[in-house]
Amino acid sequence: MIILGIDPGIAIVGWGVIEFNQNRFRTVAYGAITTEAGQDVELRLNAVYEELCEIIEYYHPDEMAVEELFFTNNVTTGIPVAEARGVILLAGIRHGLRIAEYTPMQVKAAISGYGKAEKSQVMTMVTQILRLKSTPKPDDTADALAIAVCHAHSAGSRLAVFYNQKKTRLT
Repeated sequence: MIILGIDPGIAIVGWGVIEFNQNRFRTVAYGAITTEAGQDVELRLNAVYEELCEIIEYYHPDEMAVEELFFTNNVTTGIPVAEARGVILLAGIRHGLRIAEYTPMQVKAAISGYGKAEKSQVMTMVTQILRLKSTPKPDDTADALAIAVCHAHSAGSRLAVFYNQKKTRLT
């Protein structure tokens, strides 16, 4: 199974493609989609959509895992991020991908065994699990890989299968 993990954002969208086969991971590629600050939001959203479509068309993932948004303080700054997440989901659906969504706590628990793990712990574990020489930068990229690993660990569960079947029926 080829999984595309996405850490949504408007300035930086982290992405990571992994292969998960017989409980073994292989890192295929990872990176970040960046948009220019000060540019109109609609142009930034278009850039995210177009670049993500290129990534999907190049790597042909089977599934996409996306982090759910979590706002603590300023919801206003979260609106463009939510809009970016919308075009990310649209790109996945338009390319026929099954999409799973995970909270930050679910990702941390899947990677480190503790849902309230520190970011540095998650980064270390992602680097170890995927046998990378160094921690991917920017952090959004490492987060995207963590989301993909979380999905690989979760995709076989009965709940995930039910959720994905439900999503498939909607498309």
